[in-house]
Amino acid sequence: MGAVADNLKTLLAEVPAGVKLVAVSKFKPAEAILEAYAAGQRRFGENRPQELAAKAAALPADIEWHFIGHLQTNKIKYVIPCASLIESVDSLHLLEAISAAAVARGVVVDCLLEVHVAAEESKTGFTPDEAVSVASRSSVFPGVRLRGIMAMATNTSDEARVRADFRTAHDVLLRTGLSELSMGMSGDWRIAVEEGATIIRIGSAIFGAR
Repeated sequence: MGAVADNLKTLLAEVPAGVKLVAVSKFKPAEAILEAYAAGQRRFGENRPQELAAKAAALPADIEWHFIGHLQTNKIKYVIPCASLIESVDSLHLLEAISAAAVARGVVVDCLLEVHVAAEESKTGFTPDEAVSVASRSSVFPGVRLRGIMAMATNTSDEARVRADFRTAHDVLLRTGLSELSMGMSGDWRIAVEEGATIIRIGSAIFGAR
């Protein structure tokens, strides 16, 4: 086995059953993805629409692609045909545009609402109250199936702050009545799992530093 397969094996031995692992393969070549695929990994995360579309066309058809980056409305056309889950719906405008594009294609797209819980203005997303409100009106977005929320913790070494961010995200999930909570990356996924994550997004701990 190569390093990617070894890293995956080590990680999966620790990730609890029921928590979905998304291998964040953005900027990584097809060869690295195929090594993870050969080791049994099927969920991969990309953050650039054209890169996602190109990889989806070239790699095995049973891969479950998650789109995890900021999505511009004019790039939705690249994402809808190949993404199993759009995790990063960060505005009402984007949600409406995804719904309209999906209806035009005759499909329904699974999505997560990105909720801003971090103490950083640079992070995007709905406020907790906005997310709850949007979830309560999900029927007005016929092209979208809301599955849950996605969140990122404050980029800090303060574990108490990170845990508080994740706890806030879990509280939002409970208020929405949805089921999926995507949070936690290579440096903080263990805390995220303790606070209720159902999906974790791991890149460098699998593929190495970018």
